[in-house]
Amino acid sequence: MAIVTTIEDLRLLAKKRVPRMFFDYISSGSWTETTLKINTTDFEKIFFRQRVAVDMSNRDTSGYMASEPVTMPLALAPTGLTGMVYANGEILVAKAANKFGVPFTLSTMSICSIEDVANNSSSPFWFQLYAMRDRAFSKALVDRAKAAECSALMLTLDLQLLGQRHCDIKNGLSTPPKLKLRNIFDLMHRPRWCINMLGTKNRQFGNIVGHVKGITDMSSLAAWTTEQFDLKLTWEDVARIRDWWDGKFFVKGIMDPEDAVNAVNIGADVIIVSNHGGRQLDGVESTISTLPKIIDAVGNQGEVWIDGGITKGQDLLKAMALGARGGLIGRAFLFGLGALGEKGVTKSLEIIHKELDMTMALCGHRKLENVDRSILSKCPF
Repeated sequence: MAIVTTIEDLRLLAKKRVPRMFFDYISSGSWTETTLKINTTDFEKIFFRQRVAVDMSNRDTSGYMASEPVTMPLALAPTGLTGMVYANGEILVAKAANKFGVPFTLSTMSICSIEDVANNSSSPFWFQLYAMRDRAFSKALVDRAKAAECSALMLTLDLQLLGQRHCDIKNGLSTPPKLKLRNIFDLMHRPRWCINMLGTKNRQFGNIVGHVKGITDMSSLAAWTTEQFDLKLTWEDVARIRDWWDGKFFVKGIMDPEDAVNAVNIGADVIIVSNHGGRQLDGVESTISTLPKIIDAVGNQGEVWIDGGITKGQDLLKAMALGARGGLIGRAFLFGLGALGEKGVTKSLEIIHKELDMTMALCGHRKLENVDRSILSKCPF
């Protein structure tokens, strides 16, 4: 097997091993994918100051995210259909995150349920909620997260209307998936994936099927899901959800300073700058270019994290230099999962951590907590 040194190496390996329908789902963006591209290329516009003849020994990348100790200030973002990238995917990702010392966030649209992950996890994880029209179901999800002792609730706000992703339409990705002839041939070339999936019972949305009246399988789930996007969601609704949860509360999907202030005003502890990985509004600015504006708007009223475009340790370091208190990755760990299962998730974290550590040192710092804009020689944001 080829030597893996970058997230791109993991992406290429995952592309060979994950069925095209699900690989395209995790790797593509909406419409022209303009925002998907600039999420990464805008990081490349920021340059470091190289320092020499400084003490680089005893380096420390550890810190805290929402008061939780972390090996590095990086969390695994909520991603739907993770269990279709690799069998029991959410459980494997949670295990890898626990061992590495970074937080894991379980998506509402996960394949493995809250209870499945809790029963196979050695430490608390975060739960991500979509605000659905069925308020009773949303409230029940929050109660289940409490029962599973999740340490934070993350509310995603940028999916009231599903952005069009051309690859998903062409591949027939739906609920249940449309088994086109080319999809069948594609599965025939992924025997390892098929064997792994045959060995698990987790092949549908575990947080939903069996928990909503009348929803017993993927077919009955389809009609229910299409009706659940809440086009009438307001900040009053967000405040009501905040009242359901008595712990740490994160709001994800913020790209505008006014929205950041609204989130703080309803009691959000953490504001996550995110454009859904370029999968929703195509043509919106990148997360790294938006980050400083959100930090200025929030001030000292909460932590600001960034989600979108982080594929290297240098990306995370640049975000920290601009004032972010943490970052989230999605595709980076999903490529690792698709490539090598749990070991691949660990490998993705090792790659990012090593580059973060070495770059920090070459910029003249031993402790990540001391990093600020002074390590940058050029930044257009």
